[in-house]
Amino acid sequence: MPTESREVRLASRPQGEPSLDNFSFATVQIRDPNPGEVLVRNVCLSVDPYMRGRMNDAKSYVPPFQIGQPLEGGAVGRVIASQDEKFPTGTYVFSMYGWREAFVAPTSHLQIVDAAVAPVSAYLGLLGVTGLTAWVGINLIARLKVGETIFVSGGAGAVGNAACQLAKIHSCKVIGSAGSEEKVSFLRDQLKLDYAFNYRDGDPLEHLKRGAPDGIHVYFDNTGGPQLEAALSSLRNYGRIAMCGGIAGYNTPAPGPRNLPIVIGKRLRVEGFIVSDHFREIPAFLEEAVPALKSGKLINRETVVEGLDAAPAAFIDLLHSGARNIGKMIVKLSS
Repeated sequence: MPTESREVRLASRPQGEPSLDNFSFATVQIRDPNPGEVLVRNVCLSVDPYMRGRMNDAKSYVPPFQIGQPLEGGAVGRVIASQDEKFPTGTYVFSMYGWREAFVAPTSHLQIVDAAVAPVSAYLGLLGVTGLTAWVGINLIARLKVGETIFVSGGAGAVGNAACQLAKIHSCKVIGSAGSEEKVSFLRDQLKLDYAFNYRDGDPLEHLKRGAPDGIHVYFDNTGGPQLEAALSSLRNYGRIAMCGGIAGYNTPAPGPRNLPIVIGKRLRVEGFIVSDHFREIPAFLEEAVPALKSGKLINRETVVEGLDAAPAAFIDLLHSGARNIGKMIVKLSS
């Protein structure tokens, strides 16, 4: 018997900052699964800044969302009907079929998650692509060494807080920035960063001088803009930058760093990365992250909103310069 499902669609392409008018809702009928497929009802959805780029009709590393079609994103759901014995009813799975209540998909598109290890929402955050992104940036791109000093912009965000925590596990000196005093308190008091600052309060470079008088070895960039400029000035010779995101310019272009020639004189290595190029590293990442989460060395911090109707507003808030989320933004659906 077909299952009814609501989904969020792209109604129009935003010009600058997205609004609720750019989203629409639709109710669809989901067919029964065929052999090799399962019917999944989502229990939680991921809200991610990179989705802003997919709302534009522009060539990128992932295809743009199509007007009138459902959005896509990470989700964890529970199998409620199965035509694959390896995915029995009740199995929890990760998929990219988010922003909808239910779906049918081939099991080859899904990844089973262990609900006994952690809350299933953790597979959208610290144990999911978010955590893997931080792990790849820290270990493979920045090649962070024990005892080095690292600056993480957007340190209270989903990827940022994971990067901060992984760096602390490496016994590094960690400096983090955030956009509110509440977030700075989270970095300082809960994540135990060596120095945390509000990038709205004073010059970021002056903060870096106070937090790291001898300079930094690594910059994990989630923002671009003025904080990238400050990091370039603070980096020591042969420093490294792992460029993960540029949220400062997602809605409107952010000013580029005026001091880019510093890269030459300091012999800096600047490398951007896309996490999907590194999915083969998932086993190695989980081998480190799961025990660390169980032991309390890693904290899975989430900001949770309830219901599919709240998803567009949560996404808009995530991109806003005054975003209230700490850690991973999750939309929880009724299971």
